[in-house]
Amino acid sequence: MASTEGLVPITRIFLASYYDKYPFTPLSDDVSRLTSEIRSITSDLLNDSPPSSQDESLLLKEAEGESPHKIDENMWKNREHMEEIIFLLHESRCPLPLQDNGELSTVFNSMRDKFQKTLNVLQDFQAVNSDRVFNTVMTYMPQDFRGTLIRQQRERSERNKQAEVDMLVSSGGSIRDQYALLWRQQMDRRRQLAQLGSATGVYKTLVKYLVGVPQVLLDFIRQINDDNGPMEEQRQRYGPSLYSLTEMVLLIRLFISLAWGRFEAKKITRDHIAVMEQAVDVYTYEFRRFITFISEVFANSPFFISAEAAGALEARNTDDYKEINVPAGKTHEVSLSVESVNSYIAWDFNLIQGKINMDIGFSVECTDPTGKKTLILPYRRYESDQGNFSTCVSGNYKLIWDNSYSAFFKKVLRYKVDCIPPVVEPVQSAVSGQVRPKAHFAESRIFECSMPIVMRPAPPGTG
Repeated sequence: MASTEGLVPITRIFLASYYDKYPFTPLSDDVSRLTSEIRSITSDLLNDSPPSSQDESLLLKEAEGESPHKIDENMWKNREHMEEIIFLLHESRCPLPLQDNGELSTVFNSMRDKFQKTLNVLQDFQAVNSDRVFNTVMTYMPQDFRGTLIRQQRERSERNKQAEVDMLVSSGGSIRDQYALLWRQQMDRRRQLAQLGSATGVYKTLVKYLVGVPQVLLDFIRQINDDNGPMEEQRQRYGPSLYSLTEMVLLIRLFISLAWGRFEAKKITRDHIAVMEQAVDVYTYEFRRFITFISEVFANSPFFISAEAAGALEARNTDDYKEINVPAGKTHEVSLSVESVNSYIAWDFNLIQGKINMDIGFSVECTDPTGKKTLILPYRRYESDQGNFSTCVSGNYKLIWDNSYSAFFKKVLRYKVDCIPPVVEPVQSAVSGQVRPKAHFAESRIFECSMPIVMRPAPPGTG
């Protein structure tokens, strides 16, 4: 079991720095040019003959919208469109005149082969990446019967998911139906991870100590896919290229679907086929190039970094920090109105100028709705400090920097304060039948919150 001591989950700031080392060479201009040409051709076809089936209507609606925002959802969409195109390009699906045309039949078989090879690359990427994530996570889990049980549970869960897909296929489900199910299964995996990472109270104790999940791992799986979490940096950095490829393959699929339905009406020309052939060449090349690139990025990206490295990166990102002069004999206060129990309050501060060994007093107190004051963090003098805690009651939380003891020297304080509301846990645990509903945790939570615990990095040189 790998140690997580001194580690914190990767942050968006870290990923921004990490991705700077992996710039993606922009897509060929042919992607946008051919996408525009195919969109124009499909518009002409639809002007002459409106959608004639539900599938065409759904494809048209999808083409008029935007590509999904999530990287993995785009991967699944590209996979779905490629499989649909392979299905359409099969000889038995082509219009009869095309089946009898040896030259065009060769062209379509070549297109089909290119999509099949690209689909195989994508499937391999998804399988390898899934195994890499799971195996990396498992290095931080106990290497005893508990780790074995987790692996067995994963294998059993994946077999059940595959059986669900097989049942849908055997009952005549379409490719669209299959991928809708596959994406729901993917989101189920994500929700289960989020629930694990957001566990509180008794369930959290079970997860951490009975199962042996390190807290830093719980933090990682809870925050990694947040809308503004670390993966948003990935979406902004590499998403646009992938979104363009998703749009391109969708339009190729729409064009083929419309072309086959309108071939008898002589609406499809050899020039149209030439554009499609070129688009397939460009798309399959660029998509494989993107997958090769992103595979290297993912393979080298860590899940955790040292607290020191995270702090250094945070220090370089000054957008969220404030600077304030605290005059001699004065204090500076930040008040946070907290409405929800188990909100997360964190701070980071240091003095950025002044005499050597200069410090400032710091304390945290809470005033609950009845007016009762509680000292959360006792007064102490610091040169710098980082800390956090989970709130036990709603009310007003006050962070106080105190320079009242100084008769002559002002202090220049650089600080950042965050208050993050809790992630709502489900009423019933994902582990069916083993954990009681949320209402039954109340007594344990009261005990848990009776003594606020402030977490901070250990001082240098301590264990």
